[in-house]
Amino acid sequence: MSSTLTSFDPWARGLSVLLRGSPEERRRLCFNVYDLNADGYITKDEMFQLLKNSLLKQPGDEDPDEGVRDLVELVLRKLDADKDGRVSLDDYREAVEQEPLLLEAFGQCLPSKRHAAAFLRTLVTNNNNK
Repeated sequence: MSSTLTSFDPWARGLSVLLRGSPEERRRLCFNVYDLNADGYITKDEMFQLLKNSLLKQPGDEDPDEGVRDLVELVLRKLDADKDGRVSLDDYREAVEQEPLLLEAFGQCLPSKRHAAAFLRTLVTNNNNK
C-alpha cells in the first residue's frame, strides 16, 4: 500500500501543476519534460529528438533530419542565453519570460485553460455525486 501512495504523490503534484500551477511551476514542469535525461540541461540531442518526434515528414523530403537540425540551431540561438551550447533552466526561464510562446517550444505538454477547467469540473461533479 505504501508504494502505491509514494507513486501517487508525484503524479498528484504534477497534475496540480498542470491544472493550477503558477507560471514558475509550469516553466519548471515543461523544462523537466524536455530534459529527457534529467541532467538539468536541454541539449542539442534532446532538442533533436523532441523536434523530430513533433514534426511530420513530408513526402519527397530527401533528408528530413537536416531540416530538424536547422530548426534545433534556430531554437538553440533563441533559448541559450549564456551561449554554452545547451539550455539550462535559467536560460529557459529567461527566454520564456521574454516570449511566453516558447514555454512549449518542443511540443505541447500543458493542457489548455479550457481543457484544465473541464477536467476540474469533472472532478467536482464526481465528488458531489458520492
